[in-house]
Amino acid sequence: MKPNFLIIGSPKCGTTSLYYYLNEHPEVFLPEQKELHFFTNKILSKQTTGKYDIETKRFHIKDITAYKSLYKAASSKHIAIGEASPSYINHPEIIGDIKSTLSEDTKIIIMLRDPIKRAYSNYLHMLREGRETLPFFDALTVEDERAQQGYSDFWLYRFNSEYFEKVDAYKKAFKDVLIINFEAFFKDTSNQLKKVYTFLDIDSDFEPNNTETAFNPGGVYKKNIVTKLVFEQSKTKDFLKKVIPLNSVVKRLKIKIFDAFKKPTPKITPEASRFLEDKLKEDVLKLKNEYDFDISLWNEKLQ
Repeated sequence: MKPNFLIIGSPKCGTTSLYYYLNEHPEVFLPEQKELHFFTNKILSKQTTGKYDIETKRFHIKDITAYKSLYKAASSKHIAIGEASPSYINHPEIIGDIKSTLSEDTKIIIMLRDPIKRAYSNYLHMLREGRETLPFFDALTVEDERAQQGYSDFWLYRFNSEYFEKVDAYKKAFKDVLIINFEAFFKDTSNQLKKVYTFLDIDSDFEPNNTETAFNPGGVYKKNIVTKLVFEQSKTKDFLKKVIPLNSVVKRLKIKIFDAFKKPTPKITPEASRFLEDKLKEDVLKLKNEYDFDISLWNEKLQ
């Protein structure tokens, strides 16, 4: 057995929630580990300049034998067999490898979010991990320099929110590509999931029991020994990831515990917002016009 569908990103656009919702479906098989990054490993392994860049790649799947082994438990009852790696959307150059390793008929799922909110969520994620030290606007202004220096993609907040060319490459390469609007997905999860089920040719009447949970809620948290242990890279965190399977139950428990430490999320500064509006508006309008993608729930200044 090997994957016949991929959730390829974008980062911070709800792929974790979709992974856990789909994992409840009896006709779906997903490996216990989300984010295998198998097809992008050779690219990402060279991006080591930023703080903890090397550590974040410890669990990436590096060879085809290890990749195939993750699907040994898949059986004939599993109509949809897949994986979710948000890095795939950022590197269309891997499309040939996907086709030759899996199939030209591989189904592709892309999740997109208001690009300004996505970029800021990405930045807050890096703050939580103790990696980012710059204010958001300052980090945006040094992004090109960071890219040239070999920082991991996840440091590139604007780049991760530039959708059109990446989506266009996958749409032209694969016949079955489903684009999901993050905002619409969480506004009406049940009906949006039905669209995903139909796309994957699985029972569309199935209702998972975990859709009340957003599985990667983001935001800002108080700094203490507990949040430091979970958010920041360390050998202890690596050990916990190995011995405690991060299934839906464990993930929900973790979220419930961490709600006690959550702080109000600071608003994005007008300076940073204007910067991103200027950089991303043309990209958003291309996506809307070329693929009739609904951006009505996104920042009105991008429309």
